[in-house]
Amino acid sequence: MNLPEEVGASWGSSYRLVASEKWKAKSASMGRAVTEALVEYARPVPGLQILDLASGTGEPAISLAERVGPTGHVSALDLSADLLDIAKTRAEQRGLANLSFHVADAQSLPFPDQSFDLATCRFGAMFFGDIDRALGELRRVLRPGARACFSVWGPFEQPYWRSTMGVVVKHVGEPAVPPGGQDPFRFSHPGSLSSRLDNAGFIRVEEISRSLPWPWPGSPEELWEQAQAVAAPFRALLDRVPPEKWPQVTADVLAEIGKYADADGVHFEAIVNMVSGTKS
Repeated sequence: MNLPEEVGASWGSSYRLVASEKWKAKSASMGRAVTEALVEYARPVPGLQILDLASGTGEPAISLAERVGPTGHVSALDLSADLLDIAKTRAEQRGLANLSFHVADAQSLPFPDQSFDLATCRFGAMFFGDIDRALGELRRVLRPGARACFSVWGPFEQPYWRSTMGVVVKHVGEPAVPPGGQDPFRFSHPGSLSSRLDNAGFIRVEEISRSLPWPWPGSPEELWEQAQAVAAPFRALLDRVPPEKWPQVTADVLAEIGKYADADGVHFEAIVNMVSGTKS
């Protein structure tokens, strides 16, 4: 994720927990359907040169590299060197040599004009400090006719968020994200990211809403532990819970998550917006 420097370290630290041995497989299972949906939406073909923004621990860059084959290449970019180290290890474990990793900000891309045939960004655009500047940079490095494809969160009022951070909001009585904070739902309103792509000069802008599996192959207790570990945008919210309230908060969260749980795990659906535009 490309975040301001003052929050980049905490975000990277949180996502290292996702990539740890404790959660690696289950976190990958949770996000797989969204990754696959974005890859299909982007329509990669062999030989393409692709830029993946906010690559984090490696997806969808790794999946894209598998699709473009040895004649193609994926440049994975993120603000966090720690996350890209994890992504690099994962790529090496799969024997992929057609990826490169770049520590840089999406608002100042280290690539020449017209370098890429396709760009992707999974759950990253919401956190760009200056989205208009980032989109301008992205348009600069794309070749004419190239698409930029994004996935962003839909509304906060959906099962996963309502069952976790939504419960905390009810106890704290304050917004999930403070004004001016890093907001995962910045582009949840239909047309909000599309209008930015229009303003940046992209053509054939489109947006669709998808409901996709968001499963956790484990217990509600595990899911709540993992959700707190990766909750960098909600850190201020969690810190506002008085210590004496935590037992009740946890009990209420587990009760809500339990509504979606069975012996095989927790079965949420994620509402995600897929947005794209083409460079003229």
